[in-house]
Amino acid sequence: MDFLQIVWEPSSDGIRLFGDFKIHYYSLMWMVAFILGYQIMKNIYKNENQSEKKLDSLFMYSVLGIMIGARLGHVIFYQAELFKEDFFSVFLPFKFSGGFEFTGFRGLASHGATIGMISSMYIYNKKVLNKSVLWILDRVVIACALGGIFIRIGNFFNSEIIGKAAAEGLPWAVVFKAVDNVPRHPGQLYEAFGYVFVFLTVYFMYWKTKKGLQEGYLFGLFLLLLMTVRVFVEQFKIAQVDGREDWILGLNTGQVLSIPFILIGVYFIFLHKTKTTRNIF
Repeated sequence: MDFLQIVWEPSSDGIRLFGDFKIHYYSLMWMVAFILGYQIMKNIYKNENQSEKKLDSLFMYSVLGIMIGARLGHVIFYQAELFKEDFFSVFLPFKFSGGFEFTGFRGLASHGATIGMISSMYIYNKKVLNKSVLWILDRVVIACALGGIFIRIGNFFNSEIIGKAAAEGLPWAVVFKAVDNVPRHPGQLYEAFGYVFVFLTVYFMYWKTKKGLQEGYLFGLFLLLLMTVRVFVEQFKIAQVDGREDWILGLNTGQVLSIPFILIGVYFIFLHKTKTTRNIF
């Protein structure tokens, strides 16, 4: 570590368990996110007098919805050519084009994960919970906010979604040796710190205020805060798709995709009227 920069050059990209099999740090962070998220929802379900059987179903729906949504979101929004070039790698953790290789699901998008989470909660509510879908969304976003922190830390471990070149002398600039020797903004950590704020806010609002009783409020607050953090941090990150640094009105892909979620968040915070506690979707 130099006073004016941090050199990020991990000796390994994961923890070797046996033989050639190892858990990548990115995968490990996903595991941590789901485990901690499960514990948070366990406490919430206990507080709401919901059965643990429903909690187990929630975990299954969450994992499937978030992972499928994150993968499809990445391919659709950032790597659509994969449908043509290596179709089965879209759905499987393997690369087939140019030789078979286990890759894991490294291409995952937070916007797709958000859509997958919302969709899976809709199905979970219809098949298991039988409440207003906003009831579960208002609560599961607390776990999602915490999970987002660890996912971005995983991106940092992987030296991916890197930041733009930093101004000379920036004390916390990071050189990602797996990429190049340029001191860069640690955009992944900026986003992780932003998500800490999002998590603490929605967590506090649920446990310490009556806003958790206002249907749709915490869900809207989560979308507004999370995607606002994303829009802000994107200015420090390299565009994930070449040629989209200035995609629409000076905004890159991540910023453009965040705007609809921000608007939905504003709607549920300020405009949505909770007329009934029955199913509204």
